[in-house]
Amino acid sequence: MAESGQSLKKKRIKVPMFDIPFFVGVLLLLFIGLATLFSAGYAKALYETGNSYYYITRQAIFAVLGIGIMLFVSFFPYQWYNRFIIPFYVVSVVLLVLVLFVGKGTEKRWIYIGSYQFQPSELAKVAVILLISKYIAKHHEKMHKFKDGILIPSLIFGICAGLVLVETHLSGAILIASVGVVLIIAGGANVLQLVPIGLVAVAGATTVFLTNDYMQRRVTTWLNPEADPLGDGFQPLQSLYAIGSGGLTGLGYGKSRQKYLYLPEPQNDFIFSVFCEEMGWICATLVLLIFAFLVIRGFYIASKAPDRFSSLVVVGIVSRLAIQTILNIMVVSNTIPVTGISLPFFSYGGTALVVLLAEMGIVLQISRYAFLEKGGVKSA
Repeated sequence: MAESGQSLKKKRIKVPMFDIPFFVGVLLLLFIGLATLFSAGYAKALYETGNSYYYITRQAIFAVLGIGIMLFVSFFPYQWYNRFIIPFYVVSVVLLVLVLFVGKGTEKRWIYIGSYQFQPSELAKVAVILLISKYIAKHHEKMHKFKDGILIPSLIFGICAGLVLVETHLSGAILIASVGVVLIIAGGANVLQLVPIGLVAVAGATTVFLTNDYMQRRVTTWLNPEADPLGDGFQPLQSLYAIGSGGLTGLGYGKSRQKYLYLPEPQNDFIFSVFCEEMGWICATLVLLIFAFLVIRGFYIASKAPDRFSSLVVVGIVSRLAIQTILNIMVVSNTIPVTGISLPFFSYGGTALVVLLAEMGIVLQISRYAFLEKGGVKSA
């Protein structure tokens, strides 16, 4: 009996530590982002609130909370929350509808709880990834059919993207739709069958553009910001001034000039412009390489994931990270029109940071199973 017990112990599979390289990449970006936020936001914080530590204090609190949630989620087996995905999606949709009625201002994106604000679209991004992954894992044998492989998954992300678009949150709608399309392709759908959906989307976007003066001004400003340097062109021009004045090595940490109420939203959408001005193009390239490493490592974890559902979840999360980062960099460099999209780990926003770190926790949790074999632990 003793020998039998020892034999059983030897056969037990020890669940490995989560993926350390991915974890280190997350912490690096988080700490660099917090340092950048303090420098980029203290002038505006002092002007608006009288407290130069306003942004960094609140963001640091959410960062600590987010790290705690990330570590908790990394220990929480992903198989357990599979059963709560549909209720989570329904709650997210309800919150997206609710914010249209209780949200304040012209941009109805936030539900206010005391002095804090909560952005339902951040939850919707996660809910879409989880539900589409669950759907594809269950119906993967039918993904070659238009109804099962294209139409139903498109409805899943289309409902959320449409509601976010009604909030006038264009970048959020683009992000949700883009990640949805990535998951559909990764799930094995016939790419050619996406053409009708794509044509409908192009037709809809064209119609919105031709009937919306605001959108037309955005595109006109993007093409020629110098035509209205004190109006619509002010923000992209100030961003380009910041990036250009940084040069290769930057002006030095804390020495940005554009953050002194020249560049709008230096603590949020245009925080990377301030980083380029202070730290230079070399450091900016290094930061982008860390982002790239995180995405590549994420796809590697997805390729080793134990099942189709977990693999697709990781693909969706890292694709969201990649697309959002690329769009933000393109906006601040005036490669595309201003869309109001934040930079992950850097931009000010408590809801976005906590949800992002929770997503990183999901990837870390799945990475625990990614390198297991039936006979034991497989090395990375």
